Amino acid sequence: MKKEVNEVQEINTSVLPFSIRELLAYAISVNKIDAEYELYKQLENRKLYGYKQNEKFIGCIGIELTEQQGCEIKQIAVSPFERGAGIGKRMINFIMLKHSLSLISAETDQDAVSFYKRIGFCVTSIGEKYPGVERFWCECLITEKVK
Repeated sequence: MKKEVNEVQEINTSVLPFSIRELLAYAISVNKIDAEYELYKQLENRKLYGYKQNEKFIGCIGIELTEQQGCEIKQIAVSPFERGAGIGKRMINFIMLKHSLSLISAETDQDAVSFYKRIGFCVTSIGEKYPGVERFWCECLITEKVK
């Protein structure tokens, strides 16, 4: 039986890998991907990571590091075929450990609220940021790995 190999690696190539582009399309509109990737390449406090399983990217997480050991998740996405297997949680635990974080936050929509609640984030509605679209602020004070 072949052993599954999982790893998280920083994405900082001059050209965004197509598989990461596909994953980011689940988190942001396609026409914003290139501009977002430019921010990851240009700003030191922005980091983009890909989650590889058996040499194939199946997840990605983009963060913006803030003062006092915090970060905001800018994008997080997992392939629809791999969702529910704990990959999102593993990526969050990875960035928490890699950057010695004490606080992780994210702004999200209704679709992701249950994910954040399930892994221990406190979720607060911030109302309609866009007409007809309720947004939520999610925060997790880190005392140990997320659930």
